[in-house]
Amino acid sequence: MTASHSLNIENLTLGYGDRTVIDALDLVVPAGKVTAIIGANACGKSTLLRSMSRLLAPRSGHVLLDGKAVHSIPAKQLARTLGLLPQSPIAPEGITVADLVGRGRHPHQGIFARWSKDDDAAVAAALDATETAALADRAVDELSGGQRQRVWIAMALAQQTDLLLLDEPTTFLDVSHQIEVLDLLTDLNRSRGTTIVMVLHDLNLAARYADHLVAVADGKLHAAGRPEDVLTEATVRIVFGMDNMVITDPSSGKPLMLPLGRHHVVEAEPTAS
Repeated sequence: MTASHSLNIENLTLGYGDRTVIDALDLVVPAGKVTAIIGANACGKSTLLRSMSRLLAPRSGHVLLDGKAVHSIPAKQLARTLGLLPQSPIAPEGITVADLVGRGRHPHQGIFARWSKDDDAAVAAALDATETAALADRAVDELSGGQRQRVWIAMALAQQTDLLLLDEPTTFLDVSHQIEVLDLLTDLNRSRGTTIVMVLHDLNLAARYADHLVAVADGKLHAAGRPEDVLTEATVRIVFGMDNMVITDPSSGKPLMLPLGRHHVVEAEPTAS
């Protein structure tokens, strides 16, 4: 099992240039659980995840890992505890799958450390888990979008961190591979206790696989908690501006959102007396 770490956000404000994207947000990430961040496009989901991994400095407030601001923790030390799969990562030209996945082991190696059997085992396990072992000698830039995405996930798994942040990990994947990746992440959480935070667009997959849902709207935290408490008809209307129906998924027992169309609030005209 992995070590338990706290990841808390306090009064966090983030932005680019003159534009504020996240405004005074507070959040506690449950340790050892799977958290999914949901929200409409451009609401700040990916920006929030970038700040959690210290890729984006806050304008104000803090992201705290075990009580320490992530921006105060040395990069290599942080990378041994917290891993990140960003949105649309770019691989060096000509790099092979095995070499890219092997880069996930860098945080565990000292200045003069040599490649070890533990490194070999971690890379092999990551390749097997993502069904990319057969691609090990292929150049990453020759792969399909779905294959590349699974290779990037393999690199994140090879890093073997106690916390794992993933920005839209199911991008480029067909439905069957989306389920496989989310099953893989769930198994990682259940078997090792890895704390997982991921941005997902599909509300029903988020509700099905997450223990904890975080709904962001217009740069603010709208709701956070169990999927059945967060994925409600009212939340979907407010966060996504869409009329909907939420029922219980008979296979998972989790909430299942059925879209009914765009939602427009219309004030009723008073009736004549």
